[in-house]
Amino acid sequence: MSETTHDGGVAVTSPSTPSPDDGLSRADLAAKYGLTVSGARPGLFEYVRQLWGRRHFILAFSQAKLTAQYSQAKLGQLWQVATPLLNAAVYFFIFGLLLGARKGIPHEIYVPFLVTGVFVFTFTQSSVMAGVRAISGNLGLVRALHFPRASLPISFALQQLQQLLFSMIVLVVIMCAFGIFPALSWLLVLPALVLQFVFNVGLALIFARMGSKTPDLAQLMPFVMRTWMYASGVMFSIPAMLATKKDVPGWVGDVLQWNPASIYMDLIRFAMIDKYDSSYLPPHVWAFAVGWAVLLGAVGFVYFWKAEERYGRG
Repeated sequence: MSETTHDGGVAVTSPSTPSPDDGLSRADLAAKYGLTVSGARPGLFEYVRQLWGRRHFILAFSQAKLTAQYSQAKLGQLWQVATPLLNAAVYFFIFGLLLGARKGIPHEIYVPFLVTGVFVFTFTQSSVMAGVRAISGNLGLVRALHFPRASLPISFALQQLQQLLFSMIVLVVIMCAFGIFPALSWLLVLPALVLQFVFNVGLALIFARMGSKTPDLAQLMPFVMRTWMYASGVMFSIPAMLATKKDVPGWVGDVLQWNPASIYMDLIRFAMIDKYDSSYLPPHVWAFAVGWAVLLGAVGFVYFWKAEERYGRG
């Protein structure tokens, strides 16, 4: 090879030394230098390990979202319990007084029955609604930072759990006002809420993936959740209501009673309300509560993980 010198002469140089990387494919180069694809989906167990490493971020993010939720309202965090209480008051007026949905439930426990149902179902409803927007509503964060994307729907479900715990304080006051005082059976609320939280996380993960590609799903979900609420016995006892409907097929009653939202509500009602008849509970209710939590938790996690490298792209 040759090149022109400053004085116009021509200098002859020897050929350049071949690079040791010549002839290597991109895959070989990546393997040689330990490079990985940015944003590639890790293995399932590695993904779990990464999530555990981000546990402090998940908790801090959920607390920040909870604090900011009503920051612009004058009553602030009081809306965390005021909103479900107002919903319960509306349902009591419509269903308890006008439509007579108290059939089969002693009048003195109907208000605790109703408020418990509203609070517990709102926990699932809010987790699903937050999950739908977990990715699509946080694209800036998803595209700017590298972290396990499942952190977002999990943190939103954790936010709703914290909000429910605030509501439970009000629920205890309501229970005491109606002559229902703390007992050992109240300890059953803890495993029931843990199972419901796992179930909610699974649902949030499923809808987070669906909502990341179909943002319009967020507009449809309020109608779906409202239908689910009316079918879950939030305002009435499913067995007592079905007992008055002789023309309803038996499988309809089974579907309504084995509905996971109904199962978790009934478990907490049975734990906290001493006059809540155990005959309202379907047989093997705890087994089904565990089954729903494990099934939705596992399926939701794997379903979300499968699309990990596609979130925030396109």
